[in-house]
Amino acid sequence: MLDSVLLALFLPCLGMSAVFIVYMCLLWYATTHQPPHPAPPAKQVTQTGLSASELDMLPKITGKQLVMGSECAVCLDEIETDQPARLVPGCNHGFHLECADTWLSKNPVCPVCRTKLDSQFFISSSHPNQNPC
Repeated sequence: MLDSVLLALFLPCLGMSAVFIVYMCLLWYATTHQPPHPAPPAKQVTQTGLSASELDMLPKITGKQLVMGSECAVCLDEIETDQPARLVPGCNHGFHLECADTWLSKNPVCPVCRTKLDSQFFISSSHPNQNPC
């Protein structure tokens, strides 16, 4: 009977020791067999935002001229009636001037609806007398 009690205590300890040894071996293998160069990311990020001259071409208004709401989706704060705001052409969403310029200098899309700012807007803005037909 004493033998069966000792065996009942010894077998779980033996099993846990075996699991620990296998874990340590796997950990050692994972740390010592690293590839020499990590693989490049699957999706290359090549898209950049708007330049300073392109940002200057976007419409500038005040908060009282906003049509589609007065909350800035970038900072989630209200756009006061006397604050300068930036209007995104095409979708007419408005943002604080600083918030819009910060966002659009990194992402050429509207922060609300993800409409991409079309390059045609900048071409037609730079040549106002040219007919875009």
